[in-house]
Amino acid sequence: MGMNVGSSSGEDEVVSAINTTPLVDVMLVLLIIFLITVPVVTQSVAVNLPKETNVIRVTKPENIELSVTKDGDVYWNTVLVPDNEALVERLKKVSVLNPQPEVHVRGDDKARYESVGRLMVACQRAGILKIRFVTEPPARGG
Repeated sequence: MGMNVGSSSGEDEVVSAINTTPLVDVMLVLLIIFLITVPVVTQSVAVNLPKETNVIRVTKPENIELSVTKDGDVYWNTVLVPDNEALVERLKKVSVLNPQPEVHVRGDDKARYESVGRLMVACQRAGILKIRFVTEPPARGG
């Protein structure tokens, strides 16, 4: 490789050519990243929710069981909660306990997602930190 230190005429010449090699390298990296991430982002496949989890549920007396029926009714253990505000108030009372109890959500498989979502927002508004979903294991032998 050679280097042009000076010219014979003594005047500095301005080189107006752009070195495009780094630009091409950056564009190829961006293209590869784009090609890898786009299929992941655009996937929309209908899935069945899991029937079981790997974690064994530990039932403690202080845990709260909230059940959502297919009609959207919410039950605190076995007692019907009249509305969302009453649920938030009851959850606020238990959220200050130390240690804070876990909320176990039992959603009917025919319940609308909106009903379970409202229950989760109520837990968030009350300051509940641990929410778990209760599922049942799939049928064996099939």
